[in-house]
Amino acid sequence: MTDDPADGQRLTTREAAERLGVKPETVYAYVSRGQLNSRREPGGRASTFDAKEVDALVRRGRREPAAGSDVTQRIRTGITLIDKDRYYFRGVDATELARNHHYEEIADWLWTGTLQHGIRFTAPPDTLAAARRAVEALPEHSGSTDRLRVAAIAAGIADPLRFDLDRLSVLGMARSLIPTLVDALPTIGRTHRGEGRLAWRLWSRLTAQRPDEESLRALDRALSLLIDHDLAASTLAVRVAASARAHPYAVVSAGLGALDGPLHGAASGLAHRMLAEVLERGSAAAVVSDHLRAGRRVPGLGHRLYPGQDPRAEALFDVLAQIPGARPALDAAREVEATTARHVELHANVDLALAVLSVSSGMPAEAGETVFAVARTAGWIAHALEEYEERPLRMRPSGHYSGPRPPRPLP
Repeated sequence: MTDDPADGQRLTTREAAERLGVKPETVYAYVSRGQLNSRREPGGRASTFDAKEVDALVRRGRREPAAGSDVTQRIRTGITLIDKDRYYFRGVDATELARNHHYEEIADWLWTGTLQHGIRFTAPPDTLAAARRAVEALPEHSGSTDRLRVAAIAAGIADPLRFDLDRLSVLGMARSLIPTLVDALPTIGRTHRGEGRLAWRLWSRLTAQRPDEESLRALDRALSLLIDHDLAASTLAVRVAASARAHPYAVVSAGLGALDGPLHGAASGLAHRMLAEVLERGSAAAVVSDHLRAGRRVPGLGHRLYPGQDPRAEALFDVLAQIPGARPALDAAREVEATTARHVELHANVDLALAVLSVSSGMPAEAGETVFAVARTAGWIAHALEEYEERPLRMRPSGHYSGPRPPRPLP
C-alpha cells in the first residue's frame, strides 16, 4: 500500500487555482466563503492551501461523491425547506412567520401544527432549581454554551419521566426545557415588565442595558428566525441521538455539543468582534483589509446555501433599522459588506445581523451564540419528534476503512 501523495501537501495560490480551474482571485473568494482554509507559513508572504481540501472542493464542483459519501443517506424531513434564497417552515415562509408571530408561538406550531396565540413557556420550579444549582457550580469563566449544556443535563436528571418518548410527553418536556435553559442563566440586567415572554427573560441574561420595545422585538425576531435551518451539523447530531432513542434532554445536549465547535455556534462571536473593531477604528476598510491580507474569511459574510442574500439577515436588519441606538452598528455592517464586495461579492449572513444586535445592545461577544442555541433548541425538538417516528438506530453508516490491510503482525 502506498501513501497518498496529497497527504500533508501544501499548494500555492496559483497551484490551487490551476487544480480548481479558476482564477487566483476566486481561490480567495472560496476562503472568504469558508469553503477553503489558507495558512501562511512563518516567514512566508504567500498563503498556502491543503491539497486534500482543494481536491475535495474539485469533487464537489463536479458533483462527484467524495470517498465514503456513499454511506450517507438522505434524511426525510417535513420541517424546513431552503430554496432559492428563501426558507420555509412546513411550507410557510419563515421570515413572514417571524414578522407576525412570537418565538413560542412559532415553536409550538412547528411541533404540533396548531398555532396558539399568546402561548407562554414556563419552567417547573423543581427542574429550574436543579438547573440553576448546576449552573451556579460552574467556574466563573464558563461560556454560555457550557451553562446551557449543564442546565439541560441537570433538568433531565431532575425529570423522572424523561425516558417517556410518547409524543405528548415529549411536547411537555419541550415546553418546559426551553424556559429552563433561559431562566437557569445568570441575570445580568434588571428584569423587564414583560418578563413573561421568553425573549424578554433572555434579554436580562445577555445585557445590563435597559431595553425598549423595538430592541425586545428584535431579539424575539432573532429567536424566531433561527429556530431551524435544515440539517446543520448540530441538527444532524440531534437526529443521530434521537435515532438511538435518547430522551429529549440528551438530544438537546447532543445539539449543544456540536454547536460548541468554532465552525458552527461561534461564528456570530467572530462577527461581533470584527464589528466592534470597525466601530473603534472608524472604518471598515482597514479591518476588512487585515482579514484578507491574512487569508482569513471576513466574518458574517456569505452562506453556502444562499448564493444571494441570507433572508434571515435581511429580516433581522429590518427590525434593527427601527432602533436608533443600533444605527452605528448597522451602518458599520453595511460598510463591511460594501467594502468586501470590491474584492468578492458576498452578502451579509445572519451572524452579522446578530452581531449588530449584540454590539448595539451592550451584549458580550458570545451573546449571539446564546441566542442561536436557545432558538435552535425548538428546531432540535422538532427533528427529534420526527426521528422518534422512524425506525430506531437507522443512523448507522458503515465506515470506509482506509487503514493497512490485514493480516498485520502484533505491535
